[in-house]
Amino acid sequence: MDVVENLGILSILIPLLIIALAIITKDVVVSLLSGIYVGELVIHHYQPFEAAIALLDDFVGLFGEAWITKTILFALLVGAIIKLISNSGGVTSFINYISEKQKKIDSPKGALFLAYALGVIIFIESTITALVAGTVARPLCDKNGVSREKLALVCDSTSAPICSLIPFNAWGALLLGLILTAVQDGVIQGDPVSLLVKSIAFNFYSLIVLVVIFLTILFDINIGPMRFTKPVKYELDDDASAKGDSSPWSMLLPILVLVLMVPVGLYYTGKGDILKGSGSTSVFYAVITTLLFMYIYFLATKRLTHKKYFESLYEGISDMIPITLILLLAFLIGNVIKGLGTANYLAHILEGNIPPMFLPVLVFIVSSITAFSTGTSWGTFSIMMPISLALGASFGLDTSLMIGAVISGGIFGDHVSPISDTTIISSMASGSDHIAHVKTQMPYALFAASLASIAYVIAGYFLS
Repeated sequence: MDVVENLGILSILIPLLIIALAIITKDVVVSLLSGIYVGELVIHHYQPFEAAIALLDDFVGLFGEAWITKTILFALLVGAIIKLISNSGGVTSFINYISEKQKKIDSPKGALFLAYALGVIIFIESTITALVAGTVARPLCDKNGVSREKLALVCDSTSAPICSLIPFNAWGALLLGLILTAVQDGVIQGDPVSLLVKSIAFNFYSLIVLVVIFLTILFDINIGPMRFTKPVKYELDDDASAKGDSSPWSMLLPILVLVLMVPVGLYYTGKGDILKGSGSTSVFYAVITTLLFMYIYFLATKRLTHKKYFESLYEGISDMIPITLILLLAFLIGNVIKGLGTANYLAHILEGNIPPMFLPVLVFIVSSITAFSTGTSWGTFSIMMPISLALGASFGLDTSLMIGAVISGGIFGDHVSPISDTTIISSMASGSDHIAHVKTQMPYALFAASLASIAYVIAGYFLS
């Protein structure tokens, strides 16, 4: 893609158009696609037909890159793994297993720590995390006089944050793809997997909110509207889901194989040096190995038949098609933003006007607003990551710090947004009124975000 010089303010208006469209339409795909077309229109001198053809050619051209194809396959097959675990009864048997152990944690703190622990253990997908934690812990919370709003706070605060900190899931596929794009385009340097792993330490909001919620449970901290919440009267319910198979292994073993195969893949592709391994190839090998393991394991234990295995495989792949479309469009918007020279222009106007140390916190705030308004952290990552990485590179800022700022902002905005899927599912799984959940968790999230903002200023000072 050609780079157009001296577009001035127009190079900024097009990314802003994407954010505005995302806020108005609540549709990330439409917003990204519209922004890409407008960008192509500018790059191709306002020729509508040429811009449309260029968009299609560039989209198809993405698959000419082996790393992009592997990343897309990884995203699709992670969906298959999640669906296979679910359809094999893995999630249900895990819930039953935990339910049998509830007698050992039969207390207010024990009930909430159960939800917290489940949120940490089940990191494959944020909505599944919130759903399982709420479903399992709700009866115990009711029995011990814990309000459902407080349970919803714990479920919501350990769903997306955990998924972003342990990215062996679809979140990792998206983030790795966005970082890979910047590396391949020469915007930043380094190994994408190493950069993503290093950025975990700079994902300040996710780290801080987990500590805040842990302390909230430990010391029974109730601030703001949470002080006025009341528990729901406990009613004994002979739940059918509490019967039957109760083993954690059908859910935990596939996840364990997936996690362990990534460093093995890095070691193999790096010819003995993990740091020199190929990230996209390693995660691709990891999901293939996991799917093979699941086929043998589930058929041997008679959890799935050959036919049901492949039905679940295809179903899981189809579930991930919208996500992979967002990922592909994110690759394209990164190319368009580079062609428009957005980062160079931003660096030019910010130079001398804002100290580089404040850029990470600025990225965190803008990402937060975008995610809050749209209800999606994924869309925020797709919009903000290309701009933030290029901007950070222009100012010589630590790459992983900028990655962490984008992720943190996306997580915080998504966490407090009333239209976020994890917010809605946390309310539903906990049996809490949705608006009550949004109001009661806001003070905790704002406190964590304030600390994260301070942390970004400090990190910006030392790493700029």
